[in-house]
Amino acid sequence: MQMKDLKDIKSKAITLLQRLIETPSISKEEHGTADIIQSFLASENILFTRHLNNVFALSDGFDPQKPSILLNSHHDTVKANASYTRDPHKAAIENDTLYGLGSNDAGGPLVALWATFVYFNSLENKPFNLVFAATAEEEISGKNGIEAILQLLPPISFAIVGEPTSMQMAIAEKGLMVLDCTATGISGHAARDEGKNAIYAALKDITWFQNYVFEKESAVLGPIKMSVTLINAGTQHNVVPDSCSFVVDVRLTDAYSMEETLAIIQNHVRASVTPRSLRLKPSGIALDHPIVQKGMSLGWPTYGSPTLSDQALLPFDSIKLGPGESSRSHTADEYILISEIHAGIDGYINLLSGLVL
Repeated sequence: MQMKDLKDIKSKAITLLQRLIETPSISKEEHGTADIIQSFLASENILFTRHLNNVFALSDGFDPQKPSILLNSHHDTVKANASYTRDPHKAAIENDTLYGLGSNDAGGPLVALWATFVYFNSLENKPFNLVFAATAEEEISGKNGIEAILQLLPPISFAIVGEPTSMQMAIAEKGLMVLDCTATGISGHAARDEGKNAIYAALKDITWFQNYVFEKESAVLGPIKMSVTLINAGTQHNVVPDSCSFVVDVRLTDAYSMEETLAIIQNHVRASVTPRSLRLKPSGIALDHPIVQKGMSLGWPTYGSPTLSDQALLPFDSIKLGPGESSRSHTADEYILISEIHAGIDGYINLLSGLVL
């Protein structure tokens, strides 16, 4: 097979991103962008599989005796917020800047990984297999995203998850546990000394969530962070409420398992505590892993990420890495620099070139 021209691949990657931006793909509604991604793979004579709105492909000459590396990013987006001054679905290029919803999170990393896959796919005698996966529902951690195709993929040695990290390596990521809590009391008339106010009971637990410091702290991810984000109680002004519900956002680290963290919380508060799920676990990879060592040899710093991605659903080692800046994600008039995407493609290729597993 003839080696692909990298300049041409980069040009096609920008065109692909423009097409993705111009096709709405809110989580659970990604069929249009899935169509585009599979058409771009087909245009490179790459065989692919589509399951729901997830599209994945194995590199040519796939050898089950060789290690397989997953290149994964998502093509769903959040809804455009009301502060946009531009058409969120117009992929406008001004000088080096490409505007549009999903351009930075995570269109830029996605097309850079697509380009990397196309480049290596044209090489013979690869020391590893590559698996490219453009997945859905990442923004809502949905079950019809990456989780839906894990059993369809070959055994994976490790993954590169494409997210805007300024091409710094996230070697750990906080997990998420959302807790539904209910404090109970006894209803009564507010004018008399009757009942037991569930709001006051909830306040004691909320204060605990605000102030508690876990004994162990992660060396990479720092402390566990707990935030009370929603509260609801009462039916009318003159009735002491007998129930107060509130929601807690818990950002987990590798210092404790999810089950251990939940047990500590339940042992300290009087409200009932029910986790919505135990799926979104913290993740991490050893500093001496070959992919981390290779990235460090390229001068890339490592860090622990406070934001959630599909890493939380992967049952194997992974790093989070990609062009663009995390601070631009979910903001009005979202953008990414074309030079960032080109540098991201070069970075991914350099990371994988000569990699010894």
